Amino acid sequence: MVDLWRGKASDVSARQDADLTRLDPVGWLEARPEISSLRAAVCDLNGVLRGKRVPVAQAAKILAGELRMPLSVTCPDIWGADVEDNPMVFAEGDADGVCMPTGRGILPMDWLGSPTAFLPLWMETEAGAPHLADPRRALADVIARFRERGLTPMVASELEFYLLDPEADLPAPPRSPVTGRRLDGNDVLSLDDIDDFEAFFADIYKTCEAYGIPADSAISENGGGQFEINLTHIDDPLRAADDTLYFKRLVKGVARSHGLAASFMAKPYLDRSGSGFHVHFSLLDEGGRNVFDDGGEAGSETLRHAVGGILALMRESALIFAPHLNSYRRWQPGSHAPHSICWGYETRHAAVRIPGGPSKARRIEHRVAGTDANPYLVLAVILGAALEGIERRIEPTAPMTSNDAALEGDQLPSVWRHGIEAFGESEAMRRIFSPTLVDAFLGMKIQELEVFSQRMSPFEIETYLERV
Repeated sequence: MVDLWRGKASDVSARQDADLTRLDPVGWLEARPEISSLRAAVCDLNGVLRGKRVPVAQAAKILAGELRMPLSVTCPDIWGADVEDNPMVFAEGDADGVCMPTGRGILPMDWLGSPTAFLPLWMETEAGAPHLADPRRALADVIARFRERGLTPMVASELEFYLLDPEADLPAPPRSPVTGRRLDGNDVLSLDDIDDFEAFFADIYKTCEAYGIPADSAISENGGGQFEINLTHIDDPLRAADDTLYFKRLVKGVARSHGLAASFMAKPYLDRSGSGFHVHFSLLDEGGRNVFDDGGEAGSETLRHAVGGILALMRESALIFAPHLNSYRRWQPGSHAPHSICWGYETRHAAVRIPGGPSKARRIEHRVAGTDANPYLVLAVILGAALEGIERRIEPTAPMTSNDAALEGDQLPSVWRHGIEAFGESEAMRRIFSPTLVDAFLGMKIQELEVFSQRMSPFEIETYLERV
């Protein structure tokens, strides 16, 4: 595959090695006799993996599609509880669905105490139809719409996360394995911070290679203990979302093996940078040409219409990018996280950025989502909104020419409830996603909000108990 963003041949050898698990997963297991159990799991709408620990002797049956779980497993709330009035549970008898392999094979989980492996699955009904509340199915449906137009999205993701002290009661930066001091400063692009955790990063890259995840550069970010690793672009959005989900899990697992904790919470510290999930994408036609490239700096009409669709649907799709109470703490003025619905060229203050560089690398960077968001839903709604813009020829607002423009115009929802309301009222979300998924996701978020609203913080009690 030609690297359209960097102008060189991509190094695919690591992925070819990892794909042996896909081509012959049973043979791969036979070559790893130390593995005694598997984690067979699907991804729910919150981006949480849910499944079973099964003996390795059952691998062939699971690969043949003989594992069953309730269809409702894709839509419990964030705590794993059934959502009140979920028809899958209460009206339809909580029926089982069939868990089918995604085609990725079996992936090692070497960070646990005993050698284990992960078998990723997605769901269909007893009749063999796709399960409409499976987030991976939702992305597959959007990709199919692009293929009908002869287009293939080329996607890459950038993920920020925090390393934390696992023994602290509240989020606290980890201690350097070299100096013993906490990483308590905002030391962006610090090589020392990266070097101090070299053993951790070496294991991250080793595990990514085993998974076939195209991990690129790692940097220290603005918050103490905050890092970012980029995943290079691939012409398979479904695999890109898989890679993002698996990356989050392996980072947490490898961190545990090094006596650390890792968090993809959007805003673990009020006074430090939040963690973003930035998505880069372009579109290739059947000849492999980037249709966002018109030979100039501005990009093509197709790029402009894609931006128009993304901006037009951004407020009503905000709940996908910011799905939790904590998510809305990240969208703050004066930070690198966007809070205004705007776009621009080479500006990181915009929600949608068009990076510079050679015209053949022209692409869109979507900077809105937090790392707590479900990668399948994020890619589905970004690509789905872009396709709406292309099909309806939606013209965007004028690109911002100064940072002051980020304070003007339409704003992203400032509170969670407004995000939930905008999503629930949106007709466009029911065009991009199945109504079954929209209703399930909406019910999850309403229940999550209600649980939080019924809790009092110590600060609330301290403020009012004897003062009023």
